[in-house]
Amino acid sequence: MDRAPHPRPTRLRRSFARLTSAFAAIALGATGLVALGGTAAGAAAANLAQNPGFESGLSGWTCSAGSGATVASPVHGGSAALKATPAGTDNARCAQTVAVKPNSSYTLSAWVQGSYVYLGASGTGTTDVSAWTPSAPGWQQLSTGFTTGANTTSVTVYTHGWYGQPAYYADDISLAGPGGDPGDPVPGAPSGLRTGGATSSSIDLSWSPVTGATGYNVYRDGSKVQSVGGASATVTGLAASTSYQFQVTATNAAGESPRSSAVTGTTTAGGGGGGGAVPKHAVTGYWQNFNNGAAVQKLREVQDQYDIIAVAFADATGTPGAVDFTLDPAVGYGSEQQFKDDIKAKQAAGKSVVISIGGQNGTVSINDSASANNFADSVYALMREYGFNGVDIDLENGLNATYMTQALRALSAKAGSGLVITMAPQTIDMQSTSGAYFQTALNIKDILTVVNMQYYNSGSMLGCDGKVYSQGSVDFLTALACIQLEGGLSPSQVGLGLPASTRGAGSGYVSPAIVNNALDCLARGTNCGSFKPARTYPGLRGAMTWSTNWDATAGNAWSNAVGPKVHGLP
Repeated sequence: MDRAPHPRPTRLRRSFARLTSAFAAIALGATGLVALGGTAAGAAAANLAQNPGFESGLSGWTCSAGSGATVASPVHGGSAALKATPAGTDNARCAQTVAVKPNSSYTLSAWVQGSYVYLGASGTGTTDVSAWTPSAPGWQQLSTGFTTGANTTSVTVYTHGWYGQPAYYADDISLAGPGGDPGDPVPGAPSGLRTGGATSSSIDLSWSPVTGATGYNVYRDGSKVQSVGGASATVTGLAASTSYQFQVTATNAAGESPRSSAVTGTTTAGGGGGGGAVPKHAVTGYWQNFNNGAAVQKLREVQDQYDIIAVAFADATGTPGAVDFTLDPAVGYGSEQQFKDDIKAKQAAGKSVVISIGGQNGTVSINDSASANNFADSVYALMREYGFNGVDIDLENGLNATYMTQALRALSAKAGSGLVITMAPQTIDMQSTSGAYFQTALNIKDILTVVNMQYYNSGSMLGCDGKVYSQGSVDFLTALACIQLEGGLSPSQVGLGLPASTRGAGSGYVSPAIVNNALDCLARGTNCGSFKPARTYPGLRGAMTWSTNWDATAGNAWSNAVGPKVHGLP
């Protein structure tokens, strides 16, 4: 997809006005290194923190609202570091509970990088402590100390950032002092519970893992309905168009935690096909997270004819295969929470919102198992953070079928049956079933929602009858769609991708009337050009456009014409 060059967006900033008094109070407690009697925390004492350098991912750590991830750069030592990103009212707190001895002294330290980064300990039984830095452009060590109370057997050590600030980094966290008996305490209540994909009979749930938990119980409307081993679940057996309240608890041999905060999820009306709540015939539109001259839209302003909205785009990170998403200030949101609320509102209206990976300038590379896992982990993290229903693959610089398949299956295992997977290959990518894109689509046919091939910016191509067709005609659309339809994809997995206006693509724009003729030809056998398929495909999924913004620029002429046609297919 086309997007004009523009500066990489930065996360929305909040006012710092409310920070002044908080910083002053915290600074009084940021006492630096202290030794307050009891058993001395000698320089050679063992580090009690688990996975202190994050070489084992987030193992041992719990980050609020899914805010944490590990990165390969920058690091202070070893091969990884923590990256945690505040969002909305969440300060990206990452913590772990450590067993300690009563009446003992401890030294806590960490290397940090970023703005307004905090290191602290709570539950000490005496005075909880913290240290912080307002600015650390490079690695800076924070340290503090505390003495445990007479009955204290565990403390929680943590890092966090500050509201509205960019991501911070932490590495090589150390808690030095005498180790306690770890025992098997009852875990804390789960946090970050959220709903994901929904169908007419199921709702996906996910939450932040809890340190020390060996399992989780899921409650629906106050009653326990499921026990799972990981931090996600799909609750099934639900009624269509019905709202339910969910809570979860964490469990281990010592018992069950208090219940989490409640969330509400609503099932769809049913009648969908493919992945998630997508209707039998669907219109897909790309929403631009940047300003390239098209109408700037809030997500809530996207025309109601669109059933799948692909947020364009997530970008590559420094970790191979991993992606991240940053809301561009150019689209005019006052906060990320407003954007998340718009996603929920669209979903409440029966729409699916997916995160698109790639685009014309995208450089995401997935070429081994590690990068495939990084891709799955990072996309799933975005789904949990923003509430996306799934992912769109729009990699225009090629892909590896083996490892993209691995990545999407790993994502499906995490996200569950409600996952929506769409693809937007170029025409050259779908000329043969031996092509990597086509292979990937066939490899994941059981979990694939729709392939919306881009029938533009491509010149002339071969149709399924071996003849050459030029873009811009009904024959080009129908003869090339026929390759996918006869090459192994289900009709419900095939859509026609066209630009919404002449400004939306360099070439290949056709009027909505031609798009509609092609839909009729494929689904009904009418309004065909010189090429007429040997059979009809009434289950054809529908159509896609780049973009909802260019459509709005042209007065929504594309969606006003193509939307009703798609929704009226047999």
